[in-house]
Amino acid sequence: MHIATEPTAQPEMKTGVPVTPLRTLVAFCLLGVGIWILCLAMSRQTAANTDFVSFWAAGQQLVHHGSPYDGAAISRLEESVGAHFDPPLLMRNPPYAFFLVLPLGLMSAKVGATVWSIAIIAALMASTRLLWIFHGRPEGRLHLIAYCFPPTFVCLLNGQTSMFVLLGVVAFLYFQETKPFLAGTALLLCAVKPHLFIPFAVVLLTWILIQRAFRILAGFATAMLASCTLSFSFDPSAWSHYVHRANAENIQNQFIPTVSLLFRVAVNVKVAWLQFVPVCVACLWALWYFWEQRKQWKWTDQGSLLLMISVVVAPYAWFTDQSVMFPAILAGLYLAENSSRSMLLFGAITGVAMLEVLFGVGVNSGFYFVWAAPAWLAWYLYTKGSTVPPIARSQLKRSQIKPSSAALPSMRCQFLTQSARNGRLRAT
Repeated sequence: MHIATEPTAQPEMKTGVPVTPLRTLVAFCLLGVGIWILCLAMSRQTAANTDFVSFWAAGQQLVHHGSPYDGAAISRLEESVGAHFDPPLLMRNPPYAFFLVLPLGLMSAKVGATVWSIAIIAALMASTRLLWIFHGRPEGRLHLIAYCFPPTFVCLLNGQTSMFVLLGVVAFLYFQETKPFLAGTALLLCAVKPHLFIPFAVVLLTWILIQRAFRILAGFATAMLASCTLSFSFDPSAWSHYVHRANAENIQNQFIPTVSLLFRVAVNVKVAWLQFVPVCVACLWALWYFWEQRKQWKWTDQGSLLLMISVVVAPYAWFTDQSVMFPAILAGLYLAENSSRSMLLFGAITGVAMLEVLFGVGVNSGFYFVWAAPAWLAWYLYTKGSTVPPIARSQLKRSQIKPSSAALPSMRCQFLTQSARNGRLRAT
């Protein structure tokens, strides 16, 4: 006997994001913060006392075919806009990063500070938007934490380039499966601060060779070649100037609060190479971790952990550089939300770091910010290790969906049919 069944009713899906007074208020608050930052940037005196002035001076040197690593020339330019750094504040990025600062050479300090601030805010907005889309456009607004994440907040105030590096990381994660060549070009922004990605880069190169993802490598090589061509057209001796300046500054003996420096101080502060031991150990661990996870490797999953560890063990990094950890931070927040776990620990870590920022603690003041990166890493490991796997979570959600009244007759018919089949099986 054939039993007619009705189509099973599907649960209604919510479309769009409802506009609530709270969300409207948050949007206006974020807009107000952006306007406030721009107003600060428009002040020539304020701009002269931030990291922006070093990038502006470098751009001025380049458009006049001078060296952006010339300490005497940079000092004169900085003093002309009211900055008084001793020694002068120099751009420390490699020559292939000149494309970021070249436009500033065509502007005054005041106009350049405004344009620079807009560019940094735009990079943060683009990164946040891409992350939100990548995670499936969730109705919540956890991604807006990027605007008050302490390292990104300091980047906005100081005009640091870490926001562009963050955009490069996010663009790579977003495009690496669908548009690998474009993902490779995005890695040029990551290369602006290569010391933040040493274990990440080692695994990435290994993954490219194993997966034969050479379009990513081609995209990066193309972008790097174009950038170097542009840089050398303005300063043909850029690399020699860069190496000479790095040796003259004696960076290895400067106090830069990192976990690697803590290790060096604990063992023997006079031995500079000890500062590279943590990152070397991390590279070996990263290769082992990749090899164990290679069959199910996802840059948005295992890669997030690798990204955080790369920043933690970096031999040279400032508090603002921890901005590049935000893709992993946001992934951890979504994991905590989906598993209904408390975010109090994350709030405590972020709140203490923000209080240090608001009370004017300098990023190079002792070890006040060294703890933040390991703390966020520990929180991420706790969240990742205590959540339900995505597949099990989706099955749990499906099992919790209550059937509608229209679907009940169909379910009864399916139950009777299955019972009859089981009876026949038992009879045989």
